[in-house]
Amino acid sequence: MDNFGKSGGSVYHLAGWRHHSEGSQQRTLLMASDQLPRSVPKRILIVEDNELNMKLLNDVLEAYGYDIVKTDSGSAVLGLARQHRPDLVLMDIQLPDISGLDAVRQLKADPLTETIPVLAVTAFAMAGDERKALESGCDGYIAKPIMLREFLAMIEKFLGHGPAKD
Repeated sequence: MDNFGKSGGSVYHLAGWRHHSEGSQQRTLLMASDQLPRSVPKRILIVEDNELNMKLLNDVLEAYGYDIVKTDSGSAVLGLARQHRPDLVLMDIQLPDISGLDAVRQLKADPLTETIPVLAVTAFAMAGDERKALESGCDGYIAKPIMLREFLAMIEKFLGHGPAKD
């Protein structure tokens, strides 16, 4: 992830200044409509150990304008969530180091990250798996293979309509 421009401030392109009157200190900022400040993209933390799945999720979400933070490690989730303050976490349940459900429990137990919604994205599609994910603190569940339209609808359900922050 590139940290340039991610400090929370806005970048404004100045088209010019207009002076109001001789000796006046008042100025008007002129900006072309295509140069108006844009909202900061919503940030999604993807936790996925399968390289191909990670690439798919990353590419789709970046194409829709989301800012992405990635990890393949369940034990890194809490630190990354604290550092980057994502608007949503996409959590694979079966990870090599710790269970994705344990990582969700850590997120939900921490006062800095407890309100971040977590969407379980997993190949576990057995009876009871969705219930287990929700009981562990996940706010939603989607089974792989991902159907793009349903997946994006679920993302928008948690983040609102589109990638720009309110």
